[in-house]
Amino acid sequence: MNRTTLSLIAGASALAAVTGFAALSSPDAGAANEPARAAARLPVERTGLLCPRPSTSDLAETTYTSFTPVTEGAEKEGTAGFEPATGEPGAGTGAGADEDPKDDEAQADDEPKDDEAQADDESKGDESKGEEKPKAGAKPVLKPQDPGTPAAGSVSGGEAPALVGTAEGRFAPGWTVQQTTEVTAGTGRGIQGVTCTPADTEFWFPGASTGEDRTDYVHLTNPDDSAAVVDIELYGEDGALETTVGEGITVKPHASEPVLLSTLTEDKQTDVTVHVVVRSGRVGAAVQALDDKLGGDWLPASADPSGRLVLPGIPEDATAVRLIAFTPRDADADLTVRLASPSGLITPAGHETLHVKGGMTTAVDLGDITRGEAGSLVLTAPDGSVPVVAAVRVLRGKGDRQESAFIPAARPVGARATAVDNTAEGTTLSVTAPQGTAKVRVTASAGTEGGTPASKTYTIKSGTTRKIEAPVPAGGKGTYALTLEPGSDTPVYASRTLASTESGVAFFTVQVLPDDRGAVAVPEASEDLSVLQR
Repeated sequence: MNRTTLSLIAGASALAAVTGFAALSSPDAGAANEPARAAARLPVERTGLLCPRPSTSDLAETTYTSFTPVTEGAEKEGTAGFEPATGEPGAGTGAGADEDPKDDEAQADDEPKDDEAQADDESKGDESKGEEKPKAGAKPVLKPQDPGTPAAGSVSGGEAPALVGTAEGRFAPGWTVQQTTEVTAGTGRGIQGVTCTPADTEFWFPGASTGEDRTDYVHLTNPDDSAAVVDIELYGEDGALETTVGEGITVKPHASEPVLLSTLTEDKQTDVTVHVVVRSGRVGAAVQALDDKLGGDWLPASADPSGRLVLPGIPEDATAVRLIAFTPRDADADLTVRLASPSGLITPAGHETLHVKGGMTTAVDLGDITRGEAGSLVLTAPDGSVPVVAAVRVLRGKGDRQESAFIPAARPVGARATAVDNTAEGTTLSVTAPQGTAKVRVTASAGTEGGTPASKTYTIKSGTTRKIEAPVPAGGKGTYALTLEPGSDTPVYASRTLASTESGVAFFTVQVLPDDRGAVAVPEASEDLSVLQR
């Protein structure tokens, strides 16, 4: 019998064995004909966050606040921490509750030193006692606490680096970190607040500027082990701006790259849309918008281009609101502009529509559109056929005591949203439900220095914006977290405002509150060997 015949017999025997096993193991017909079940939502097991470099000002005082909501079904163990984005992976600046960064220090102190090292220490004498401050990033910026308890840490000056954060296990579901910087004088003075975000591959920033009075940076942070290559495109009132070095920007592994917009183009324009596209790898991106006279803040990325946008939480005492919109399509869009006020949707007189030309940035001053009541902008393209991105710049105060902040188009709250670094007196929560009445449960966590959580449920009427006097933790000290949980499928949008007063200037910053990514849909899968018989 030749080799070919033997191979055929062996192959037929193997196929018969597999077919027989499949016939014996195949599921019954009833199970195969059952309708597919909905994907289960399970707690995430790993979360990565990126915090941009907070400031270059020597007057900067920056606070980081970390919080993980209590999530049913989450793992019992886990870690969370940060490392500086300085191009040197592994230099941790934070540790989870399951590990203590002091252990390594204690171990190092217990190790015997050689004669030369000991002599060197003795020669330093008292010079090392209280005289030399640790370099920024050399010690943990904060140590995340158990889920349900916020933790805070702070740094001073302009040397603090960008941070790469990772949470695993019980720390991962809904992990939220806020970076809040206060600069008392100089360009961009005021509160500059930003929620640290996950890495992605595309970002839209309507509301940036290359004007004479503005100093705007795009901060790019790479969390990965390989370099990322990024293109930065700028669009002004007449379309794409000619850039010199905006293509092929390399961001080194575990590093951050601030790019000054005015160095990319010679055009000086008040309103610019920035498009960040990642060719390879992924990055975190945020725009730091600093004005010589009007203060400054972080401009987060707008929600993805859409035919319907919501910009929630314009403060009631806003003295000027400037709307900036852009469509990446060649087609123009005539946006319907409405304000979701406390009493319902209204059309602002003189600003019923906004014509946005394809590929061009359009801006319009809406004045004091809120007229003493907190509100949210709702922008709608006809039939939703033309996708748009948008943001507003909000001013408070008058004359040389004005301060600015930005509100981008927001994603819905989803299953749950979290805001951290709140205080009883300086926090305002705005929630809007433009498409139907909704109920939202708001929970205040314990404070960073103790307290008992408190919850309350609010009704948001259809088409309205409600300024919520959020609950505060009983006996709480320090700052605390606010968790929002909608009680229905009605889309809800929200933002949180932090405010303080410094030398007569009303400092403030606004963060929109999208879903905190605490859960992910996991489809049900089962073994079906009957496919081998078909």
